[in-house]
Amino acid sequence: MIDLNNKRVLVVGLGRSGVASALFLKAHGARVTVSDSKSQEQLREEIPALLDQGIAVETGGHGERAFQNQDLIVVSPGVPVDAPPLVQARALGETVIGEIELASEFLPGPIVAITGSNGKTTTTTLVGEILRKSGMETLVGGNIGTPAISLAARATRDTAIVLEVSSFQLETIRGFRPKIAVVLNITPDHLDRHRTFQAYVDAKARVFENQQEGDFAVLNADDPTSVELRSRTRAERFWFSRKREVELGAFVENGQIVFRREGVREIMPVAEVPLKGAHNIENVLAAISAAALMGCAAERIRTAVREFQAVEHRLEFVATIRGVDYYNDSKATNVDATIKALESFPANIHLILGGKDKGSDYTVLNDLVRKRVKAVYTIGAAAEKIQSHIQGATNIIRAGTMEAAVKQAAHSANPGDVVLLAPACASFDQFNNYEHRGKVFKELVLAMR
Repeated sequence: MIDLNNKRVLVVGLGRSGVASALFLKAHGARVTVSDSKSQEQLREEIPALLDQGIAVETGGHGERAFQNQDLIVVSPGVPVDAPPLVQARALGETVIGEIELASEFLPGPIVAITGSNGKTTTTTLVGEILRKSGMETLVGGNIGTPAISLAARATRDTAIVLEVSSFQLETIRGFRPKIAVVLNITPDHLDRHRTFQAYVDAKARVFENQQEGDFAVLNADDPTSVELRSRTRAERFWFSRKREVELGAFVENGQIVFRREGVREIMPVAEVPLKGAHNIENVLAAISAAALMGCAAERIRTAVREFQAVEHRLEFVATIRGVDYYNDSKATNVDATIKALESFPANIHLILGGKDKGSDYTVLNDLVRKRVKAVYTIGAAAEKIQSHIQGATNIIRAGTMEAAVKQAAHSANPGDVVLLAPACASFDQFNNYEHRGKVFKELVLAMR
């Protein structure tokens, strides 16, 4: 455990994890400074709580002096690891870690870490529900919205910690060691930050970096990139597959989900899974694997899965209005997530696409769009690029805003059609985050009732 008393610590970035880290560090005796490139006005909600605790706040940019002579620098996931002040700090021998690494020093119980390009939040939430319904003291956090460091005050050696971890968070680990590390899938994402797909894969693979014998790695046998990671861990490998039998792990056989370790346990019929889409079967298989490895009984797993509801903004049913079904998949922030959403509906889709581009190739949508989508309504900064990539696949309407897209889709849709928000982009051009985007979509839809 890190001794923080009277240590000079700089926190870079004042997102949720940055604020939580700063307050935690101060409570543990550190002399804390925070630095953010945003203006004081943009941070007006965050600053008062920090100042009340005697934390020094630098806004409007990162001054060189703030990075000098620090015992520790804690960087928020939204701050690129190759930002010049961080590069210089490392060159001077200063220790730079992320919030997830800091948290792991103060979380004494077993950690289940879940990463992947898509499905992280659903799987993380489901694992937490299964463990709780199995009688385990359980805390859930990480990239899911609750900073991992905020769990430390309640965690004991008997507390299971379930964390959603992103590639940005994994870039800054040093000793982070999950008892169970799950990789759901890896498809191109965040290439605007990682620059190459291989760099993105390497960041994801770091979830296995500190695992040892006695730990477990859970991998998707149906995802080629995940399969390639099997040599990156010293942990015992388990697999999940909805397409074939696996030697160790969870798979589908004769309509039943089974888990194989020492013998085969039937868990539940696939038909009882309440979530829509083939991708959610994969998420359930991954969650079952993690829960089984944590010692959960089959009947408890089955009950938890059957009672599980879709997580907000993840292929979330909003309403049926005049015979048209509206679905909110605002968390579909990359192309692969949009593909999975489209695969969940056979046809007659009115698709809302667009936002802030992340260096994505939208041409891979063409086949599904041609077969299943009646019209695409583009919004946000990526609209022109999207149109150039999918031109000719279906009718494209330049809506511009979410309000216009919902209104135009509602006007065009017939009873039995689906209006689907699955943007394939980040939200930061028009919204605060994907939650804000999904909330606006739902409000616009429900206002039509």
